[in-house]
Amino acid sequence: MTRATAEARGRMAERRAAWWLRLHGWRILGKRLRVPVGEVDLIARRGRTVAFIEVKWRDRAADLDLAIDQYRLRRVAAAAEMLHPRFARPHDAIRIDVMLLAPRRLPRHLIHVWQP
Repeated sequence: MTRATAEARGRMAERRAAWWLRLHGWRILGKRLRVPVGEVDLIARRGRTVAFIEVKWRDRAADLDLAIDQYRLRRVAAAAEMLHPRFARPHDAIRIDVMLLAPRRLPRHLIHVWQP
């Protein structure tokens, strides 16, 4: 798979994840935010919760279990640490979530996957 193809699939997965989150009451605050220590695919709010979300797409649903690892979660958490002052208010709950997507499957939303 070429870099351009992977990039296009990643963007498509992020659009689908954002759509799914909106259907479940979340408001999307940001997309693809990069800072020196990492990147956050989506930032969403529902009530007093702000979620920094890593989105993963795999062609086979069976491969989703291996799509996320501690290294990636550390980078998302580091980026969230830098970005949260821009998006969170005092007393908001902040968490790191993961959205897993594959063809012909509903998105799987893993909640609060990272504890430093």
